[in-house]
Amino acid sequence: MTHDAAAPPPGRPGRLKVFLGAAPGVGKTYRMLDEARRRLDRGTDVVVAFVECHRRPHTLAMLEGLETVPPVHRPYRGGDFAELDLDAVLARRPEVALVDELAHTNVPGGRHAKRWQDVEALLAAGIDVITAVNIQHLESVKDVVEKITEVPQRETVPDEMVRRAQQIELVDLPAEALRRRMAHGNIYAPEKVDAALSNYFRVGNLTALRELALLWVAGRVDEALRHYRSEHGIGGVWETRERVVVALTGGPEGATLIRRAARIAARSAGADVAGGDLAGGDLMAVHVARSDGLATGASPAALAEQRQLVESLGGSYHSVVGDDVPAALLDFARAVSATQLVLGSSRRGRIERLLTGRGIGETTVGRSADIDVHMVAHERAGRGRLLPSRRRTLTPARLVAGPVAGLVLPVVLTAVLTGHRGSLNLTSEALLFLLAVVGVACVGGVVSAVVASLTASLLLNYYFIPPVGEFTIAEPNNILALAVFAVVAGTVAAVVDRSLRLSRRAARATAEAETLSSLAGSIVRGGDALPSLLERARETFGMDSAELMTEAEASTPLDGPGVEVAAGDGAVLVLRGRTLSAADQRVLTAFAAHVSAAVERARLAEAAAEVEPVKAADRMRTALLAAVSHDLRTPLAASRAAVGSLRSHEVRFSAEDRDELLATAEESLLRLNRLVDNLLDMSRLQAGALSLHLRATALEEVLPAALESLPAGAPAVEVRDLEQAPAVRADPPLLERVLANLIANAVRHSPPGSPVVLTASAHGDRVEIRVVDRGPGLPASERERAFEPFQRMGDTDNSTGLGLGLALARGLTEAMDGGLTPEDTPGGGLTMTVSLPAARLGDDARLPLRKGEL
Repeated sequence: MTHDAAAPPPGRPGRLKVFLGAAPGVGKTYRMLDEARRRLDRGTDVVVAFVECHRRPHTLAMLEGLETVPPVHRPYRGGDFAELDLDAVLARRPEVALVDELAHTNVPGGRHAKRWQDVEALLAAGIDVITAVNIQHLESVKDVVEKITEVPQRETVPDEMVRRAQQIELVDLPAEALRRRMAHGNIYAPEKVDAALSNYFRVGNLTALRELALLWVAGRVDEALRHYRSEHGIGGVWETRERVVVALTGGPEGATLIRRAARIAARSAGADVAGGDLAGGDLMAVHVARSDGLATGASPAALAEQRQLVESLGGSYHSVVGDDVPAALLDFARAVSATQLVLGSSRRGRIERLLTGRGIGETTVGRSADIDVHMVAHERAGRGRLLPSRRRTLTPARLVAGPVAGLVLPVVLTAVLTGHRGSLNLTSEALLFLLAVVGVACVGGVVSAVVASLTASLLLNYYFIPPVGEFTIAEPNNILALAVFAVVAGTVAAVVDRSLRLSRRAARATAEAETLSSLAGSIVRGGDALPSLLERARETFGMDSAELMTEAEASTPLDGPGVEVAAGDGAVLVLRGRTLSAADQRVLTAFAAHVSAAVERARLAEAAAEVEPVKAADRMRTALLAAVSHDLRTPLAASRAAVGSLRSHEVRFSAEDRDELLATAEESLLRLNRLVDNLLDMSRLQAGALSLHLRATALEEVLPAALESLPAGAPAVEVRDLEQAPAVRADPPLLERVLANLIANAVRHSPPGSPVVLTASAHGDRVEIRVVDRGPGLPASERERAFEPFQRMGDTDNSTGLGLGLALARGLTEAMDGGLTPEDTPGGGLTMTVSLPAARLGDDARLPLRKGEL
């Protein structure tokens, strides 16, 4: 095919477009070819550099009319493999190149080990590339996919390679639709369909992979949006995705607020709150700690419980430091592009709200701008604060309101009493002024009481003590009354101030006690306590960081404000961020003591972990001795009796009798050999001393020996589809032992006339070998116990062995990076499935690998 379009301009890097799918068969290659045909129709110079159609007719039809660069064929271990011819594509220099299977591992002999590195070379040459990859091949989700599918992912692509694509297009298909496509033979060959549908292509697996793909692409879109907003200086919230932030104070109302916020987020996302099915990041909880740490009066224990609740609902917990709580909340909400903010109604009563003015909630609403603020009622609303602040005896509002009341209230009282002059005597008038002074003292403390006392004294003297209208006192007893008036007012004010100071100290003591109680509880509960203690220390004291260092590491002076405190033998707790007060230092010392206890607990746990294998080996040794006392004695006795009879000169045996005795001796010794081999292998497994020689192993290589180990007269074993199975990466002798034990166990439990069936099939980069019997099967509750050593699971014939067969089979399989799982056989019975890695390029192999085995 000729082309007239100009080659890509030199110096311009190529552009990358990625078709991302959740699983094989969703249609990535088809969509990629469709994109190529559309670009070709627009006059773009497009070539197919490498496409793997897997013999799918619809995909093959899309190749017609497209120029294809012939692949290069490379020999490897007796096979011939087609690979991308990078040099030919660079020489052809098209505008756009199609490169399939981005995660593919190249056969040795080319420029690069991985195909994505070939794509990098094409992009560097200025050639645009269209490629395809599945979500399970991205490095960041490799471990998650393995947990979901139980299939290791050996070929991966760095996320950064896909992230830098100018276009990422998700190829999506519902799980049921993909399974129908599989059942119709549009993905795998017919003989592989059943195994695929019952394993990797289960509805649950496909749904989880689809969600992973959707979330990954959504994250990239969100990342691109944030980059766009940053480039264009857009600071407002764009409501492209509902994000709910709930503000926590550490009070008992926190659980109510979290659940309400979760329901808001769930309604926005259509998620299931009860099942914890909120998309990550849709629900965020934030606690604002003041810069002086314990000043907020928040309960650390309550915050820890609320953190667990948020995380159980699929949200995330955050802690920020800020003295202006409304500003800190709104700054955090805007930083995470939150659209809604959930706050609890104020715990202040009506009088306190009247005296102190706007609270945090009202201030936040006034500053929220384009963020919706939900004020949620709760049982503590209007019932007062749980703990007063320790920073000041009085709030700023009371410090202002007190002196003002000290000036205004006596003047108002004077005006009222002057209008009713003559109805009250001097004593009553003085008591009313004293009552006003006491009230002002309760509101504003000592300073306000002094202001009120002076104002009231002057007004009382001028307007009510004879001679009226002068600042003189005619009678000495009035001087005494005025002095007592001043002393009482000052005393009441001092008592009020002292009570507030004691209340402050009590509040701090309560906060410290709750903090230390929570720390002690975390130590008692065990687990990974040290990281949580360090995080708790950082949050509690409002520091930037908290680390545990050795004395040598901590000898370097801090590069900023902070504090160091000893935390046990040779350890130092280092906090950076600000200078702590003496009271905070005292609490920090208790923190350090708990950190020291956590370190010691970790050391003891490590020592206990080292002892546990010894205890397990001792238990195994005891069980071995108990079992060996009978199971080894029987074949030894039988073989000894047979040999002894043959050596006897007192009895003449016929040829038939002699053959029978020799057969008995041989069978007993073979059985003894199997028992000893099992015991030795199990002991090596327990000790971690089993040596492996993994290589490409054909099942036909090990199966004959496994079948020969069956006792004479055992039911037949039917082998199906074994020649179609790829080679596996295994240790041949160990794989033979696994199959021998599984087949022997199946034969022992199969009813007469029901042969044991052995099948094998490829599934992705794994090969599954199934040993199927029609016996009584195993209840689901008993299946794991069947793999414990010395378990016969109801066998009444103790002569059949030590009960090590299944335990040894699973141990050997897992040692070869495989798995052994029991399943119900349709129609009754038990199926043992051995999953092993398929042989890879580079595996040491005696037999040449077939192309279908890669």
